[in-house]
Amino acid sequence: NSLLMCVCCWTGMLLGCLPFPIHLHFHKSSAGSHTNDAYFLILHDWNGDTGNSHSGCNCPPVLASILHGVGIRVSWNWLVGYCISLSLAFICASASSFSINQQNRNYATVGVVGAGQMGLGIALVASKNASHDVILQDISQDQLKKSLAVIQKTLANDVKKGRLEENAVQDIMGRIKTSTDLKDMGSADFVIEAATERTDLKLKIFEDLGRITKDDAILATNTSSISVTKIAAATSKPDKVIGMHFFNPVPVMQLCEVIRALQTSDETYQKTSKLARELGKVDALSKDFAGFTVNRILCPYINEAIQVLHEGIATVEDIDTTMKLGTNVPMGPLTLADFVGLDTMLEVMRILHSELGDDKYRPSPLLVKYVEAGWWGKKSGKGFYDWSKK
Repeated sequence: NSLLMCVCCWTGMLLGCLPFPIHLHFHKSSAGSHTNDAYFLILHDWNGDTGNSHSGCNCPPVLASILHGVGIRVSWNWLVGYCISLSLAFICASASSFSINQQNRNYATVGVVGAGQMGLGIALVASKNASHDVILQDISQDQLKKSLAVIQKTLANDVKKGRLEENAVQDIMGRIKTSTDLKDMGSADFVIEAATERTDLKLKIFEDLGRITKDDAILATNTSSISVTKIAAATSKPDKVIGMHFFNPVPVMQLCEVIRALQTSDETYQKTSKLARELGKVDALSKDFAGFTVNRILCPYINEAIQVLHEGIATVEDIDTTMKLGTNVPMGPLTLADFVGLDTMLEVMRILHSELGDDKYRPSPLLVKYVEAGWWGKKSGKGFYDWSKK
């Protein structure tokens, strides 16, 4: 790039040697001692003949003194050439900067499988924060429409609060394409799976992604508890599989928990960590054990709060108030459970109980009943709280 800029500068200077219809230079007057220090702009025609000095214009006295003091004679040709060289150098530098910015971005297209709460949030930050093209895929066209409506509403709220320029909304939405066909992930450079927290479903998705995607495409799972090593084993390129555990709501929560499978390569981890930062997240590494770090600590805490409710020790409101004011957490455990999704909570607790074998991870019977009733929390409109009117 530096060599190209030098070539542009010398090209501009050579252009300055070419003849122009108007040739100007500073010429010392000989019209008397009182004007000996004066400089005039003299017009020359193609033959170099000096025209009427009155057709020229006096050089400003201050500038004349400076030029005379340093002995500068300026040719219009060289001035034009110099301007051209600077312009070319500026264009070259701009192109170079754009090229470097493009190279610094890991991926041009990010694929997101699953358009639920997590999927739409990931798609939003990939387009808004990192300016990536996004393919948001879901088997339900209705779900895709709902997700786009949520993203549009979120952006409109950002504009209303002065966090986003109104003209940026169209660009952000324009980078998000939707599809009901998983095969469209074939054009993605990085795929993040955010489907329902079911082992059999995720294994099938990754088996298919292994066949569909590019050889160098990285496949990440947003699982909150399922073994990433097991998921990686289902693909034809296990070294390209990694965990990226985002938190709800994705545009707000800063953490991205990165989980390396046994098969994950160093390159895959490094690129994933870099992408997480591009999305505006702080990445924290966890080993691939049940629940990873966050859910190994968080879910038993929430499950115990549900058990306290089940045993009639305290009400929903009192449990949340007690934990908020008593431990200075911003959100009570039952409110948080509704945000996470009670169906997801149940799946995580079952995995923890199955893999770790300790009864302290046994799901509360009340949690099981709520999920069976379809009371999954905020996403279903009802959980421990009524979200239908909020």
